[in-house]
Amino acid sequence: MSDVAVKTYADFVLPSSVITKIDVSHLVTELEKVDGDLTSQTVRAETTGVAVVQPALSQQMTDFLSQNELKVDSSKLREDLIKQLRQLKDNVPVIHMTFAVTADPESLQELAQWIRTSIDPRAVIAVGLQPSLVAGVYLRTPNHVHDLSLRAMLKNGRGKLVEELGALRVGR
Repeated sequence: MSDVAVKTYADFVLPSSVITKIDVSHLVTELEKVDGDLTSQTVRAETTGVAVVQPALSQQMTDFLSQNELKVDSSKLREDLIKQLRQLKDNVPVIHMTFAVTADPESLQELAQWIRTSIDPRAVIAVGLQPSLVAGVYLRTPNHVHDLSLRAMLKNGRGKLVEELGALRVGR
């Protein structure tokens, strides 16, 4: 991108490697560190003549920058990007998902990608653990709650289950 302006946080697309709000916070922290490193290297380069070396970036940061076609070359771009990432962190839509067992990272990435494709390209997942769910997931958004657990399915189908068991008894 040119020095004109960075995209706003509403235009950002999160890569599948960024799953939770904590991951977004890590992007902010990493970019602040990169900005500090590059700024200090630039000052040193002016006095000593040593070349500025681009710091190593995490895979999440690399994915984020490439997916949004962003560069961190200039101080102004980094400053604007840090501001926008902070706003994203504060305004990112969060979907709370409570599982019966710990979800593996690959499954969470797939879920995050599906949510971003179907609902919002900036949505993140807040993961919880509740062993009493037995199986399934308890899903909570700011304005909806969905109990997609086995317990809820059995509770909702209790009448049908009792009816079927009664039919089996009569059939003997």
